[in-house]
Amino acid sequence: MATRGGPVASGTDGSDYGHRERVANQYRISAQSKSRLKACLFFHILLFFLMLAKLSADIFDRLDIFILEIEELEIPKPLVWEYAWCCSLPFVFYGLSSLRRNVIRSMSVFVMGDVVFALLPVFFSLAYYLGDFWQYVSSRSSDGLMLWQGYPYALLWYGFSLVALQIHLFSLFFAHTLISAWRARGGATTKKIN
Repeated sequence: MATRGGPVASGTDGSDYGHRERVANQYRISAQSKSRLKACLFFHILLFFLMLAKLSADIFDRLDIFILEIEELEIPKPLVWEYAWCCSLPFVFYGLSSLRRNVIRSMSVFVMGDVVFALLPVFFSLAYYLGDFWQYVSSRSSDGLMLWQGYPYALLWYGFSLVALQIHLFSLFFAHTLISAWRARGGATTKKIN
C-alpha cells in the first residue's frame, strides 16, 4: 500500500493514477441497471397491490365473504387478463433474486415471465378497451360506455395499462442490459484464463 509521502516512481509526480482507477464498463452498467431495475420492480409490486385491491371484490365473492363497504363500491367483474397479469408477481422475485448474485438464468426466467404474464396481458387490455377509449377521447361523451364512479371504465384501464406498459418495457430493457453486462464479464474472465 502506498503512503502519501512515500517514494514515487521516477519520471512521474504520482498524479497519473486516473487511468488505472476506472471501473470496467460492464461493472458500471451493471450497477446502474441493477438500481434502475429494482425501482421498476418496486413499481411493479405497487401496481400489483392496486390490481389486488380491484380484484378483492371478486376474490371475496368466490370465498363467500361479504364485506358491505366493498360491495357498495360496485366494482365490475374482472376479466381473465387481470388475473393473468397478477400471475407476473412471482417472476418479480426471480428478478430480485438474480440481482443479488448476478445469475443470468434467473434473470432470463424473469424476462420470459414478464413478457408472458405482464406485457401480453397489458397489450390485450390496450386492444380490448381501445374502442371505448377512442370514443371517449374523440367525442368527450360517455354515452353507451361502462362507467365506474362516474368515470369511463376504459379510461381508467388505459391509465393503468400505460403506466404498466412503461414499467414492463423499462424492466425488460434493464434486464436485457444486465444479461449482456453479465455475459461480457463472463467472457472477459474466460479469456484471461485461457
